[in-house]
Amino acid sequence: MSLQTAIRAPRGREMTCKGWHQEAALRMLHNNLDPDVAENPDELIVYGGRGKAARDWPSFHAIVRSLQSLENDEMLIVQSGKPQGIFRTHPEAPRVLIANSNLVGHWSNFDEFTRLERLGLTMYGQMTAGSWIYIGSQGIVQGTYETFAALARKHFCGTLAGKIIVSGGMGGMGGAQPLAATMNGACFLGIDVDPHRIERPLATGYCDRLAHDLDDALRILREAQANRHALSVGLVGNCADVLPELLRRDFVPDVLTDQTSSHDPLNGYVPNGMSLEEARRLRASNPDDYLARSFHSMGVHVEAMLALQKRGAVTFDYGNNIRTQAAKAGVKNAYDIPGFVPEYIRPLFCEGRGPFRWVALSGDPEDIYRTDKLALEMFPHNETLSRWMPMARERIQFQGLPARICWLGYGERAEFGVAINRLVRSGELKAPIVIGRDHLDTGSVASPYRETEAMLDGSDAIADWPLLNALVNTAAGASWISIHNGGGVGIGYSQHAGMVVVADGTEESERRLQRVLTSDPGMGVIRHADAGYEEAQRFAREHGIRRPMES
Repeated sequence: MSLQTAIRAPRGREMTCKGWHQEAALRMLHNNLDPDVAENPDELIVYGGRGKAARDWPSFHAIVRSLQSLENDEMLIVQSGKPQGIFRTHPEAPRVLIANSNLVGHWSNFDEFTRLERLGLTMYGQMTAGSWIYIGSQGIVQGTYETFAALARKHFCGTLAGKIIVSGGMGGMGGAQPLAATMNGACFLGIDVDPHRIERPLATGYCDRLAHDLDDALRILREAQANRHALSVGLVGNCADVLPELLRRDFVPDVLTDQTSSHDPLNGYVPNGMSLEEARRLRASNPDDYLARSFHSMGVHVEAMLALQKRGAVTFDYGNNIRTQAAKAGVKNAYDIPGFVPEYIRPLFCEGRGPFRWVALSGDPEDIYRTDKLALEMFPHNETLSRWMPMARERIQFQGLPARICWLGYGERAEFGVAINRLVRSGELKAPIVIGRDHLDTGSVASPYRETEAMLDGSDAIADWPLLNALVNTAAGASWISIHNGGGVGIGYSQHAGMVVVADGTEESERRLQRVLTSDPGMGVIRHADAGYEEAQRFAREHGIRRPMES
């Protein structure tokens, strides 16, 4: 189906639903498919290769009708993007429960998922696509900013000024990298085969320059590096061609990573040795041949990353499963490249800290600016937040409904959520605020090649934790909850859960916010405490998080 008119979220205080929890879900579903937000809204694809907001257009319209008719004590059940039923619960229960892409373990693999998807029985929800809380590339900008900042502290005395970062992928996730790099003072080269994927971050100011030739790109970067001037360049090319050429030229970047959609070797990754149009034709005419070429290219890609690592580039995997895909292609030492979570992020997870996001349903940027001010007032000693907020206001362009993201921890989230609710109640904010988070969070994911890689106790693949997270958030009264398989690493490689809770100014919402925004990050603390991390155990004791085995 092709869209006749662009889908955009309603704005303001006038509702088409019977309550703000339903209205928020409806608006965020629409926002995911706003052409300023989604990669391919005609096909319901939000980001990440095939990450969709709904299974098909009849399902999308049925979800909308269901939300508009849903009473304030009812719950909508959505199975892989298709609404399946409505049940009466109670007013403080969730309005929507979503499950996407989940398969029984033995059958949880890319081939079986693809077979079922072609039969119209399932869909890929990515992380925030099928859970209706994607906010455009800002969502990953802040997480990438945090990662690059942690990398700078670990390897470069706290600054990336005068350093060059090289990465692949400039789509919905990867397109955030250039801005996150320059916000940390770095020079950045982002490589993508599709010029349209570079044009979007150029249009939003997330990327500074476009190059079609490697010589031009390197000249621009070397000049900027010499002047310690933060600058980003998007290069049209294929990583499996460009990285070996960097090796041949002995050009070794300071930092090397990748954000191509390699978790999806059919729809997300483009083999080298052919044009983009040739790749598209092959994908349709002979998917098996396409997959074979895709895996081979990923092998070449990762071998070049390993060689640059040996020459001195700080190299890390950014969670797109490219190491596993390269291992399938015969690259035996692919895991010599470390993952970004154990390298840089896990200490934050131990304190219940992670990506916290909120969206202004009014559509008015001033509502977000007021909450920015609130965050700075409430958490003046949070140095990362104090640096991020002014830069975000200056350099982040809103996509769709105005939104913000920052990393907040246990205690901070509940305090901030309740304070936002009171601003809505007082009328300082023009409409309710949607509060959610990435699925890449402290206690909501099991992903052995990303968030739970190299856990201290070896519990990398234990999937109980995200399932318990979803159950806890359901009991606590989140507005909608989701359980997904696959995320950014592919079917069978992760299990993760999302939650969203609405601040509509009511006493009921204050109770929901207090419960959800305490238990949700608290799950991350106890998950890491159980794994043996002393910082998590200490944090739990100091903040009164009860752990029965310690009582």
